[in-house]
Amino acid sequence: MKIVQAIKKLNETFVFNEKRILLKEPLVLVFGNRYMLESEHLYAEVKDLFPNSHIVFGTTSGEIIDDRVLDGTVVLTAIEFEKSSVVIKRSNINDFKNNDHKLGESLMAEFPKENLKHLFIISEGSSVNGSALISGLEMVKNAGISLSGGLCGDDDRFERTLASYNESPKEGEIIAIGFYGKTLEITSSNYGGWTPFGPERIITKSEGNILFELDGKPALDLYKKYLGEKANELPKSALLYPLSVRIEEDSEPLVRTILNIDDNKNTMILAGDVPEGSKVQLMMSSVEDIANGAFHAAELAMNGRKQNPELALLISCIGRKLVMDQRTEEEIEEVKSVIGDDTFISGFYSYGEMAPFSGQKECKLHNQTMTLTLFSE
Repeated sequence: MKIVQAIKKLNETFVFNEKRILLKEPLVLVFGNRYMLESEHLYAEVKDLFPNSHIVFGTTSGEIIDDRVLDGTVVLTAIEFEKSSVVIKRSNINDFKNNDHKLGESLMAEFPKENLKHLFIISEGSSVNGSALISGLEMVKNAGISLSGGLCGDDDRFERTLASYNESPKEGEIIAIGFYGKTLEITSSNYGGWTPFGPERIITKSEGNILFELDGKPALDLYKKYLGEKANELPKSALLYPLSVRIEEDSEPLVRTILNIDDNKNTMILAGDVPEGSKVQLMMSSVEDIANGAFHAAELAMNGRKQNPELALLISCIGRKLVMDQRTEEEIEEVKSVIGDDTFISGFYSYGEMAPFSGQKECKLHNQTMTLTLFSE
Protein backbone atom coordinates (compact mmCIF):
# COMPACT_ATOMS: atom_id res chain seq x y z
CA MET A 1 0.00 0.00 0.00
CA LYS A 2 1.41 3.36 -1.08
CA ILE A 3 -0.10 6.52 0.41
CA VAL A 4 0.39 10.25 -0.09
CA GLN A 5 -1.43 13.06 1.70
CA ALA A 6 -1.93 16.76 1.07
CA ILE A 7 -3.70 19.76 2.59
CA LYS A 8 -5.37 22.63 0.75
CA LYS A 9 -6.11 25.93 2.46
CA LEU A 10 -8.43 28.64 1.17
CA ASN A 11 -7.15 30.26 -2.05
CA GLU A 12 -4.07 28.02 -2.06
CA THR A 13 -3.02 24.87 -3.92
CA PHE A 14 -2.57 21.45 -2.35
CA VAL A 15 0.61 21.08 -0.28
CA PHE A 16 1.85 17.50 0.10
CA ASN A 17 2.97 16.37 3.55
CA GLU A 18 5.92 14.45 2.14
CA LYS A 19 7.60 14.08 -1.21
CA ARG A 20 4.95 13.25 -3.78
CA ILE A 21 5.23 9.85 -5.48
CA LEU A 22 3.46 8.54 -8.56
CA LEU A 23 0.53 6.25 -7.82
CA LYS A 24 -1.19 3.79 -10.12
CA GLU A 25 -5.01 4.23 -10.26
CA PRO A 26 -5.26 5.34 -6.62
CA LEU A 27 -8.32 5.76 -4.46
CA VAL A 28 -8.31 9.47 -3.61
CA LEU A 29 -10.33 10.49 -0.56
CA VAL A 30 -11.03 14.22 -0.40
CA PHE A 31 -12.63 15.49 2.82
CA GLY A 32 -13.21 19.19 3.35
CA ASN A 33 -15.15 22.24 4.35
CA ARG A 34 -18.43 22.56 2.46
CA TYR A 35 -17.70 26.05 1.14
CA MET A 36 -14.42 24.81 -0.36
CA LEU A 37 -16.00 21.69 -1.85
CA GLU A 38 -18.58 23.90 -3.55
CA SER A 39 -15.80 25.36 -5.73
CA GLU A 40 -16.34 24.49 -9.39
CA HIS A 41 -12.58 24.12 -9.83
CA LEU A 42 -11.78 21.63 -7.04
CA TYR A 43 -12.60 18.43 -8.91
CA ALA A 44 -10.46 19.50 -11.89
CA GLU A 45 -7.60 20.38 -9.55
CA VAL A 46 -7.64 16.93 -7.93
CA LYS A 47 -8.05 15.23 -11.31
CA ASP A 48 -4.96 17.04 -12.60
CA LEU A 49 -2.96 15.73 -9.65
CA PHE A 50 -4.23 12.14 -10.09
CA PRO A 51 -5.46 11.67 -13.71
CA ASN A 52 -6.21 7.93 -13.52
CA SER A 53 -7.88 7.72 -10.15
CA HIS A 54 -11.06 7.04 -8.19
CA ILE A 55 -11.90 10.36 -6.49
CA VAL A 56 -14.41 10.43 -3.62
CA PHE A 57 -15.48 13.70 -1.99
CA GLY A 58 -17.27 14.36 1.29
CA THR A 59 -18.02 17.50 3.28
CA THR A 60 -17.06 17.68 6.94
CA SER A 61 -17.51 19.32 10.30
CA GLY A 62 -13.73 19.30 10.65
CA GLU A 63 -10.93 17.52 8.80
CA ILE A 64 -8.61 14.88 10.29
CA ILE A 65 -5.11 14.24 8.95
CA ASP A 66 -2.34 12.53 10.92
CA ASP A 67 -2.75 13.79 14.50
CA ARG A 68 -4.27 17.13 13.47
CA VAL A 69 -7.84 18.44 13.35
CA LEU A 70 -8.33 21.25 10.84
CA ASP A 71 -11.20 23.59 9.97
CA GLY A 72 -11.92 25.36 6.70
CA THR A 73 -9.51 23.19 4.69
CA VAL A 74 -9.49 20.22 2.32
CA VAL A 75 -7.47 17.11 3.19
CA LEU A 76 -6.52 14.60 0.51
CA THR A 77 -5.38 11.00 0.98
CA ALA A 78 -4.42 9.02 -2.12
CA ILE A 79 -3.98 5.25 -1.74
CA GLU A 80 -2.52 2.76 -4.21
CA PHE A 81 -3.44 -0.79 -3.29
CA GLU A 82 -0.70 -3.16 -4.42
CA LYS A 83 -2.47 -6.46 -3.67
CA SER A 84 -6.09 -5.36 -3.63
CA SER A 85 -8.64 -3.40 -5.62
CA VAL A 86 -11.65 -1.15 -5.13
CA VAL A 87 -15.05 -0.92 -6.78
CA ILE A 88 -17.06 2.25 -6.19
CA LYS A 89 -20.79 2.79 -6.67
CA ARG A 90 -22.95 5.84 -6.07
CA SER A 91 -26.62 6.65 -5.73
CA ASN A 92 -28.77 9.64 -4.87
CA ILE A 93 -31.65 9.79 -2.40
CA ASN A 94 -33.75 11.79 -4.85
CA ASP A 95 -33.77 8.84 -7.24
CA PHE A 96 -35.43 6.72 -4.55
CA LYS A 97 -37.91 9.35 -3.31
CA ASN A 98 -36.06 9.44 0.03
CA ASN A 99 -36.56 5.70 0.62
CA ASP A 100 -33.19 5.15 2.30
CA HIS A 101 -33.77 1.44 2.94
CA LYS A 102 -34.50 0.75 -0.73
CA LEU A 103 -31.46 2.80 -1.75
CA GLY A 104 -29.25 0.71 0.53
CA GLU A 105 -30.56 -2.54 -0.94
CA SER A 106 -30.07 -1.32 -4.50
CA LEU A 107 -26.57 0.00 -3.83
CA MET A 108 -25.38 -3.21 -2.18
CA ALA A 109 -26.78 -5.31 -5.02
CA GLU A 110 -24.49 -3.55 -7.51
CA PHE A 111 -21.32 -5.03 -6.00
CA PRO A 112 -19.78 -8.32 -7.15
CA LYS A 113 -19.57 -10.46 -4.00
CA GLU A 114 -16.46 -12.57 -4.73
CA ASN A 115 -13.52 -11.48 -2.54
CA LEU A 116 -15.45 -8.42 -1.29
CA LYS A 117 -14.13 -7.83 2.22
CA HIS A 118 -15.51 -4.48 3.27
CA LEU A 119 -17.86 -1.68 2.26
CA PHE A 120 -17.03 1.88 3.36
CA ILE A 121 -19.89 4.39 3.08
CA ILE A 122 -19.62 8.15 2.68
CA SER A 123 -23.17 9.46 2.76
CA GLU A 124 -24.85 12.83 2.56
CA GLY A 125 -25.78 13.80 6.11
CA SER A 126 -28.48 16.45 5.93
CA SER A 127 -31.61 14.40 5.26
CA VAL A 128 -30.68 10.72 5.10
CA ASN A 129 -32.02 8.31 7.72
CA GLY A 130 -28.72 6.57 8.39
CA SER A 131 -30.13 3.55 10.19
CA ALA A 132 -32.60 2.89 7.35
CA LEU A 133 -29.75 3.14 4.84
CA ILE A 134 -27.70 0.63 6.84
CA SER A 135 -30.62 -1.79 7.22
CA GLY A 136 -31.03 -1.77 3.44
CA LEU A 137 -27.35 -2.48 2.91
CA GLU A 138 -27.41 -5.24 5.54
CA MET A 139 -30.51 -6.81 3.98
CA VAL A 140 -28.60 -8.03 0.90
CA LYS A 141 -25.05 -8.06 2.27
CA ASN A 142 -23.26 -11.38 2.76
CA ALA A 143 -22.38 -12.17 6.37
CA GLY A 144 -18.63 -12.14 5.65
CA ILE A 145 -18.63 -8.55 4.34
CA SER A 146 -17.99 -5.90 6.97
CA LEU A 147 -19.43 -2.38 6.81
CA SER A 148 -18.44 1.02 8.20
CA GLY A 149 -18.44 4.71 7.26
CA GLY A 150 -20.20 7.92 8.13
CA LEU A 151 -22.52 10.78 7.28
CA CYS A 152 -21.00 13.94 5.85
CA GLY A 153 -21.00 17.12 7.93
CA ASP A 154 -21.42 20.85 7.43
CA ASP A 155 -19.64 22.24 10.51
CA ASP A 156 -22.43 23.10 13.00
CA ARG A 157 -24.57 24.84 10.38
CA PHE A 158 -26.80 21.88 9.38
CA GLU A 159 -27.52 23.56 6.03
CA ARG A 160 -26.38 21.15 3.30
CA THR A 161 -23.89 18.32 2.88
CA LEU A 162 -22.17 17.20 -0.31
CA ALA A 163 -20.50 14.05 -1.63
CA SER A 164 -19.55 12.60 -5.02
CA TYR A 165 -17.57 10.05 -6.98
CA ASN A 166 -15.52 11.26 -9.97
CA GLU A 167 -17.49 14.49 -10.30
CA SER A 168 -17.97 17.75 -8.44
CA PRO A 169 -19.61 17.29 -5.03
CA LYS A 170 -23.42 17.60 -4.87
CA GLU A 171 -26.35 17.07 -2.54
CA GLY A 172 -28.10 13.76 -1.86
CA GLU A 173 -25.19 11.47 -2.84
CA ILE A 174 -24.31 8.20 -1.12
CA ILE A 175 -20.94 6.72 -2.11
CA ALA A 176 -20.02 3.09 -1.38
CA ILE A 177 -16.41 1.91 -1.70
CA GLY A 178 -15.98 -1.85 -1.97
CA PHE A 179 -12.58 -3.27 -0.98
CA TYR A 180 -11.53 -6.54 -2.63
CA GLY A 181 -8.54 -8.75 -1.90
CA LYS A 182 -7.62 -12.05 -0.26
CA THR A 183 -4.83 -10.53 1.85
CA LEU A 184 -6.78 -7.46 3.00
CA GLU A 185 -7.24 -7.11 6.74
CA ILE A 186 -9.89 -4.55 7.67
CA THR A 187 -11.19 -4.00 11.19
CA SER A 188 -13.56 -1.38 12.53
CA SER A 189 -14.89 -0.31 15.90
CA ASN A 190 -16.51 2.55 17.74
CA TYR A 191 -16.85 3.90 21.25
CA GLY A 192 -18.50 6.93 22.82
CA GLY A 193 -17.72 8.08 26.33
CA TRP A 194 -21.09 9.70 27.12
CA THR A 195 -23.06 9.25 30.35
CA PRO A 196 -26.88 9.14 30.64
CA PHE A 197 -28.57 11.43 33.18
CA GLY A 198 -32.07 12.46 34.20
CA PRO A 199 -35.28 10.41 34.03
CA GLU A 200 -35.73 7.58 31.56
CA ARG A 201 -38.68 8.19 29.25
CA ILE A 202 -40.56 6.07 26.71
CA ILE A 203 -41.05 7.03 23.06
CA THR A 204 -44.82 7.02 22.62
CA LYS A 205 -44.98 8.43 19.10
CA SER A 206 -42.41 8.39 16.29
CA GLU A 207 -42.07 7.73 12.58
CA GLY A 208 -38.70 6.47 11.43
CA ASN A 209 -36.21 9.11 12.56
CA ILE A 210 -38.85 11.69 13.52
CA LEU A 211 -39.63 11.93 17.24
CA PHE A 212 -43.06 13.25 18.23
CA GLU A 213 -43.78 12.26 21.82
CA LEU A 214 -42.10 11.08 25.02
CA ASP A 215 -44.38 9.72 27.75
CA GLY A 216 -47.34 11.05 25.76
CA LYS A 217 -46.00 14.62 25.73
CA PRO A 218 -44.43 16.61 22.87
CA ALA A 219 -40.77 15.56 22.81
CA LEU A 220 -39.52 18.93 21.59
CA ASP A 221 -41.22 20.75 24.49
CA LEU A 222 -39.58 18.43 27.02
CA TYR A 223 -36.20 18.78 25.35
CA LYS A 224 -36.41 22.58 25.31
CA LYS A 225 -37.35 22.52 29.01
CA TYR A 226 -34.16 20.61 29.83
CA LEU A 227 -32.01 22.86 27.66
CA GLY A 228 -33.27 26.07 29.22
CA GLU A 229 -31.61 29.10 27.60
CA LYS A 230 -29.65 26.79 25.28
CA ALA A 231 -32.96 25.96 23.54
CA ASN A 232 -32.53 29.21 21.62
CA GLU A 233 -29.44 27.69 19.96
CA LEU A 234 -31.16 24.56 18.61
CA PRO A 235 -30.26 22.42 16.71
CA LYS A 236 -26.58 23.21 17.47
CA SER A 237 -27.02 23.02 21.24
CA ALA A 238 -28.59 19.55 20.91
CA LEU A 239 -25.15 18.20 20.00
CA LEU A 240 -24.09 18.70 23.60
CA TYR A 241 -27.04 16.65 24.91
CA PRO A 242 -27.77 13.66 22.66
CA LEU A 243 -30.26 10.91 23.44
CA SER A 244 -29.47 7.39 24.61
CA VAL A 245 -31.99 5.08 22.91
CA ARG A 246 -32.49 1.52 24.16
CA ILE A 247 -34.72 -0.28 21.67
CA GLU A 248 -34.94 -3.55 23.61
CA GLU A 249 -34.29 -4.25 27.28
CA ASP A 250 -31.20 -6.40 26.66
CA SER A 251 -29.82 -4.47 23.64
CA GLU A 252 -26.90 -2.05 23.54
CA PRO A 253 -28.20 1.53 23.70
CA LEU A 254 -27.71 3.65 20.59
CA VAL A 255 -26.87 7.33 20.75
CA ARG A 256 -28.96 9.63 18.60
CA THR A 257 -28.10 13.23 17.71
CA ILE A 258 -30.78 15.72 16.71
CA LEU A 259 -30.14 16.93 13.15
CA ASN A 260 -32.99 19.42 13.07
CA ILE A 261 -36.24 20.53 14.69
CA ASP A 262 -39.65 21.43 13.29
CA ASP A 263 -41.26 24.06 15.52
CA ASN A 264 -44.48 24.02 13.50
CA LYS A 265 -45.00 20.28 14.03
CA ASN A 266 -43.24 20.28 17.42
CA THR A 267 -40.96 17.43 16.34
CA MET A 268 -37.28 16.48 16.40
CA ILE A 269 -35.50 14.93 13.41
CA LEU A 270 -32.70 12.57 14.41
CA ALA A 271 -29.88 10.98 12.44
CA GLY A 272 -31.40 7.49 12.72
CA ASP A 273 -34.51 5.57 13.72
CA VAL A 274 -36.10 6.09 17.15
CA PRO A 275 -38.71 3.29 17.37
CA GLU A 276 -41.85 3.63 19.48
CA GLY A 277 -41.54 1.84 22.82
CA SER A 278 -37.82 2.57 23.11
CA LYS A 279 -36.50 4.01 26.35
CA VAL A 280 -34.50 7.25 26.12
CA GLN A 281 -32.34 9.40 28.37
CA LEU A 282 -30.38 12.57 27.89
CA MET A 283 -26.58 12.22 27.80
CA MET A 284 -23.61 14.42 28.57
CA SER A 285 -19.83 14.11 28.49
CA SER A 286 -16.50 15.74 29.36
CA VAL A 287 -13.21 16.26 27.53
CA GLU A 288 -11.56 13.48 29.52
CA ASP A 289 -14.40 11.02 28.91
CA ILE A 290 -14.33 11.67 25.16
CA ALA A 291 -10.55 11.29 24.95
CA ASN A 292 -10.75 8.03 26.92
CA GLY A 293 -13.52 6.86 24.61
CA ALA A 294 -11.30 7.42 21.56
CA PHE A 295 -8.51 5.43 23.22
CA HIS A 296 -10.92 2.58 23.91
CA ALA A 297 -12.25 2.65 20.33
CA ALA A 298 -8.69 2.27 19.03
CA GLU A 299 -8.03 -0.63 21.39
CA LEU A 300 -11.14 -2.41 20.13
CA ALA A 301 -10.12 -1.87 16.49
CA MET A 302 -6.64 -3.26 17.14
CA ASN A 303 -7.84 -6.25 19.13
CA GLY A 304 -7.01 -9.50 17.34
CA ARG A 305 -5.38 -7.91 14.28
CA LYS A 306 -2.69 -9.97 12.58
CA GLN A 307 -1.02 -7.04 10.81
CA ASN A 308 -0.23 -3.50 11.85
CA PRO A 309 -2.60 -1.06 10.13
CA GLU A 310 -1.22 0.92 7.20
CA LEU A 311 -4.23 3.26 6.94
CA ALA A 312 -6.77 4.44 9.52
CA LEU A 313 -9.96 6.22 8.53
CA LEU A 314 -11.39 8.07 11.52
CA ILE A 315 -14.94 9.38 11.68
CA SER A 316 -15.86 11.24 14.85
CA CYS A 317 -19.01 13.17 15.69
CA ILE A 318 -19.39 16.96 15.53
CA GLY A 319 -20.86 16.80 19.05
CA ARG A 320 -17.57 15.46 20.42
CA LYS A 321 -15.74 18.29 18.69
CA LEU A 322 -17.98 20.91 20.28
CA VAL A 323 -17.33 19.47 23.75
CA MET A 324 -13.57 19.15 23.17
CA ASP A 325 -13.29 22.64 21.62
CA GLN A 326 -9.61 23.69 21.69
CA ARG A 327 -8.60 20.20 22.88
CA THR A 328 -10.17 18.28 19.98
CA GLU A 329 -6.83 16.91 18.79
CA GLU A 330 -6.45 15.03 22.07
CA GLU A 331 -8.82 12.30 20.90
CA ILE A 332 -6.82 11.87 17.69
CA GLU A 333 -3.62 11.70 19.72
CA GLU A 334 -5.18 8.99 21.90
CA VAL A 335 -6.00 6.96 18.79
CA LYS A 336 -2.49 7.39 17.41
CA SER A 337 -0.95 6.25 20.70
CA VAL A 338 -2.70 2.90 20.20
CA ILE A 339 -2.43 2.27 16.44
CA GLY A 340 1.16 3.53 16.11
CA ASP A 341 3.12 6.27 14.38
CA ASP A 342 3.55 4.33 11.12
CA THR A 343 -0.17 4.38 10.26
CA PHE A 344 -1.48 7.03 7.89
CA ILE A 345 -4.53 8.73 9.42
CA SER A 346 -7.32 10.56 7.63
CA GLY A 347 -10.98 11.24 8.28
CA PHE A 348 -13.53 13.82 9.31
CA TYR A 349 -16.05 15.00 11.88
CA SER A 350 -19.52 13.89 10.92
CA TYR A 351 -23.26 13.90 11.51
CA GLY A 352 -23.28 10.13 12.14
CA GLU A 353 -20.93 7.15 12.30
CA MET A 354 -21.37 3.61 10.97
CA ALA A 355 -19.77 0.56 12.60
CA PRO A 356 -20.71 -2.65 14.42
CA PHE A 357 -20.75 -2.84 18.20
CA SER A 358 -17.70 -4.65 19.60
CA GLY A 359 -18.01 -8.40 19.08
CA GLN A 360 -20.93 -8.03 16.67
CA LYS A 361 -21.03 -8.21 12.87
CA GLU A 362 -24.09 -6.16 11.99
CA CYS A 363 -23.38 -2.48 11.38
CA LYS A 364 -25.33 0.21 13.26
CA LEU A 365 -25.67 3.96 12.99
CA HIS A 366 -24.12 5.79 15.93
CA ASN A 367 -23.82 9.38 17.05
CA GLN A 368 -21.27 10.92 19.39
CA THR A 369 -18.73 8.12 18.86
CA MET A 370 -15.20 7.81 17.56
CA THR A 371 -15.25 5.21 14.76
CA LEU A 372 -12.11 3.67 13.29
CA THR A 373 -11.63 1.56 10.18
CA LEU A 374 -8.12 0.10 9.91
CA PHE A 375 -6.65 -1.24 6.65
CA SER A 376 -3.62 -3.35 5.78
CA GLU A 377 -2.66 -5.55 2.83
